[in-house]
Amino acid sequence: MPDFLTSRSHRLLGVALPFLLLMGLRPSSCGGQEPDSTEKPKPAATAPGAVDAPTAVAVAKDYFLLPIKPGQQNFLAASMGELRPNHFHGGLDIKTDGRVDLPVYAAADGYISRLKQSSFGYGNVLYITHPNGLTTVYGHLNHFRGPVADELRRQQYQKQTYELELFFQPGQFAVKRGEVVALSGNTGGSAGPHLHWEVRDAQDNQLNPLQWGGFSEIQDHVSPTVVAAAVEPLSIDARVQGRFEKRLFTPTGTPGAGYTVPDTIPAFGTVGLLLQAFDRFDQAWNKNGLYRVAVSVNGQPFYFHVINGVGFPTETREVNQHIDYEYLMTSRRTLEKLWVDDGNQMRIYKTGPGKGKLRVEAGKVYDVVMRLEDAYGNATPLHLVLRGQEPEYWQTRSAAVRKPTLRYDVLRNILRVTVDDTSRQAPNVTLTRGSRQRQLRPSYTDQSRTVYLYDLRAGLPDSINFPGLRRPQVFDRVAAIPAGQEQLFATPYINLAFGPRTTYDTLYLQTTYKDGLWRVQSAVTPVQEAMRVTLKPETPVADKARTAACLIRGNARIWQSGQWDGEQFSFNTRIFGQFKLVTDKTPPSGRLVSKGAAGVVFKVGDDLSGLASYRLEVNGQFRMLRFEHKNSTLFSERDDKLGPPLRGPATLTLRDMAGNEKVISMTL
Repeated sequence: MPDFLTSRSHRLLGVALPFLLLMGLRPSSCGGQEPDSTEKPKPAATAPGAVDAPTAVAVAKDYFLLPIKPGQQNFLAASMGELRPNHFHGGLDIKTDGRVDLPVYAAADGYISRLKQSSFGYGNVLYITHPNGLTTVYGHLNHFRGPVADELRRQQYQKQTYELELFFQPGQFAVKRGEVVALSGNTGGSAGPHLHWEVRDAQDNQLNPLQWGGFSEIQDHVSPTVVAAAVEPLSIDARVQGRFEKRLFTPTGTPGAGYTVPDTIPAFGTVGLLLQAFDRFDQAWNKNGLYRVAVSVNGQPFYFHVINGVGFPTETREVNQHIDYEYLMTSRRTLEKLWVDDGNQMRIYKTGPGKGKLRVEAGKVYDVVMRLEDAYGNATPLHLVLRGQEPEYWQTRSAAVRKPTLRYDVLRNILRVTVDDTSRQAPNVTLTRGSRQRQLRPSYTDQSRTVYLYDLRAGLPDSINFPGLRRPQVFDRVAAIPAGQEQLFATPYINLAFGPRTTYDTLYLQTTYKDGLWRVQSAVTPVQEAMRVTLKPETPVADKARTAACLIRGNARIWQSGQWDGEQFSFNTRIFGQFKLVTDKTPPSGRLVSKGAAGVVFKVGDDLSGLASYRLEVNGQFRMLRFEHKNSTLFSERDDKLGPPLRGPATLTLRDMAGNEKVISMTL
């Protein structure tokens, strides 16, 4: 293979890397966590989410009772499968009238198999396993009810911790359909009072409760609404409206009756369709996700997905492939891809050999209909027409003279170089790799901008040059990291260990170091599973015990727990961005806000690494407190009958992630 096509082997070591350090580990942060993130992956024996396979368990329409206000009109704040940051929404969010402590009813006979109390993720969550093998999950609870609540409190005092997870045997805590098992709340990562309710199978696949016919308490006669459609070139020869770029269109129409993109769209090569849309329920303002999308081309089925189930946690993060992640991060708009990207293993799709990617040929017309449906059968069609038009090269018509400027970006595997220039005949761009050079002819010119395209799978250049520039522009992608295998990348200032599932697709890696700031790619690139990052500072760090990496996001610093090995600091992360070694010398803060018959309330905080532990002792005895991270409070619970009375000398001990400790003495 010619030298120009070889990868940067002096930086990329193509050797197998033991990946055990990455398994099951995740970064800590001062912010929230992903829902139920302590779950361990389980193999999926069935494919409940697959469109060509039935749900693993057949369920009668009235088998499950709606767990909030059964028999009364109610509303959903979110539907199953909605597109959330880094995950598909795994169940239904049932509204609770904007308040907490509504009765939560067991959806069917069964036994309480598990519960967990946490300030993050699902918050206080309860699991009921049913005779048919399914499990219902009740999240963001305020309180548990019944004998299981007493057992939880007993074990909390035995282990002297509020945050606790317990598992139970069949028959230990049996419940009947309609029995009150908890009170609704706003705990964990909830943004407002509601009940998060899921149905899971034995392999922890999250199943859509509405697939078995819906609930009479939830009325939906509203068809989905279309916001935008887009067409994107997926091959180097592809064009949309003559350009190699995603083109966004605003259809006209109404929900139910349908939408149309008014003008025919010229295109060529392999393209993908994208969609922005939402659904609503009756008498509800909030926007919900779609249940089913089907695409036909010239009357023939072309693409289909339905969200009946999502593998948890193995599939849910595939949402970052299902959507255009970079477009979301740069424009704050969510576009669903109506094709299946390479490496996307979700079982919600049904396509032909092209996996939903449409090959447009010159002179042909492609009549495209997208049919959007919700779980209640309300549908809205979206119609657009593509006309195959072979790309033509045209020259600039601008006679103005300007100094040439060059910029570039990477779209999938394609390097797109854009040059502002007014030459009547655009010159070539030169790619340099060591002593080798490669000439790129212009692909097209748009006004005074000429675009050049190059497939990076042929090798990464060192620099890009254009006549009239003072000096070549350095190409900042230093290595190609393939998906599906372990890779180690090393420089004098950083080591990066990629696992088989760290990246969704080939990653053209950017990494730099300057003045104590390490950059690894950028936040617009998603990470699927954790990578191991090792930072190598130029000068020794004096206080290693209280120093760790922080992800720098504007003015925010997000603590990344890890380990020191000599003068190197290593941590696991699922976030690309800029990192800095920061020393946290400030202990947590805390003050008593109130005390009385209702109990005690403390306001607590930490300026950097985050609160790691807390402990209240009254007269030398442990007294349990509950932590609510959303308002940074610690408080006692009124129904706590096991703890010592809140009277007498007391100490509150706070410890942060860096090991700083604060002891507050008081008399209650």
